[in-house]
Amino acid sequence: MRLATYQTGKTYILYDAHSVCDAESTPQITPALFDADHWRHTGRILGEAPGRGSSLFLDAGHEQWVLRPYRRGGLIARVSAARYLWTGLERTRGFRELRLTAHLFAHRLPVPRPVATAVTRHGVSYTAALITVRIPGARTLAELLEQGTADNGLLERVGATIRRFHDTGLDHVDLNARNLLVDATGKVWLIDLDRCRLRSPGTWREANLARLERSLLKFGEAKGMAAIRQGYTESSTACQD
Repeated sequence: MRLATYQTGKTYILYDAHSVCDAESTPQITPALFDADHWRHTGRILGEAPGRGSSLFLDAGHEQWVLRPYRRGGLIARVSAARYLWTGLERTRGFRELRLTAHLFAHRLPVPRPVATAVTRHGVSYTAALITVRIPGARTLAELLEQGTADNGLLERVGATIRRFHDTGLDHVDLNARNLLVDATGKVWLIDLDRCRLRSPGTWREANLARLERSLLKFGEAKGMAAIRQGYTESSTACQD
């Protein structure tokens, strides 16, 4: 993976040159690809994921993509749902998340392969969107909990996967059952790294797990966290052996 940046007008695009360049190293990605209307007009929207960002599943020809616009939540969304304060290009949410995702992907951690992010400046504010590769056949842990098909074996794998990320230093500030995916083979993936960062070991690890536990309780899974913690602990022990 080789990340590159280019600017067109007021839009800055950070992309994986190995994924979206032709033989002459010319980027084959434009601001239009971050616009949901573009995909609607071409009839290549395959579906939509639930949640605040209204992520779209896209037919990109050779593979499927996920387009996620950045959206605010809470009370501040009443003022501006899609604009953020500009404090520098590398500090925008799109650039930070794509670089972090690329770093984890390069270290063979189970995150979607990043494709590109676009940031458009509007004076003192900006809007942004992110494109990643869709994980084939993946369903959210939330879905599986609702269906009652998340057994202890799966939950232990969830815990082991979280431990892998924690050992790498990833503080996932929104660790919940919708940001954990399970593919057709049973492999667990972690998505939505917005506002996440790499840190030294600390109390943030337990804060991540506590947030996930609150998420599980919403699905009536009061006992499920025990299996997750078991997988989390056993993964740590295995690494030490």
